[in-house]
Amino acid sequence: MKLVIGGDHSAVDLKEAIREHVASRGHDIVDLGTNSRESTDYPVWGRLVGEAVVRGDAEAGIAICGTGVGISITANKVRGVRAACVSDPYSAQMSKRHNNANVLAFGARVVGVDLAKMIVDAWLDAEFEQGGRHTHRVALITEVDEHYRGED
Repeated sequence: MKLVIGGDHSAVDLKEAIREHVASRGHDIVDLGTNSRESTDYPVWGRLVGEAVVRGDAEAGIAICGTGVGISITANKVRGVRAACVSDPYSAQMSKRHNNANVLAFGARVVGVDLAKMIVDAWLDAEFEQGGRHTHRVALITEVDEHYRGED
């Protein structure tokens, strides 16, 4: 699978550890930045990750800021993104299985490296449970997205 990863200044070290971990699992991963510890704005990186996923540059994305909250809110503003901000492996797994999350977000100030790797593994190993109520519910999410953003 091809993924993109991005994060703000608070996430530089964790982002690198996760990039290496994902690559070690045999996935292609493109680092969108930042690679500087100088203060930067998480919305820039959430938008870049979301846009890359929606454009089809990658099948999914990982977004990291201090808490994961701001970057996930921003990524979710990109039409077609279903970003889940999680801090445990079970929520990561269920975000894929039930919500077909295409962007995973978490906080560098909330989870450590080992927990972040477990979160990423749970998310990457999960598959969307197509059909039935979950497909219907994701379609409802898409309807809300289209209603409030307008169809092209």
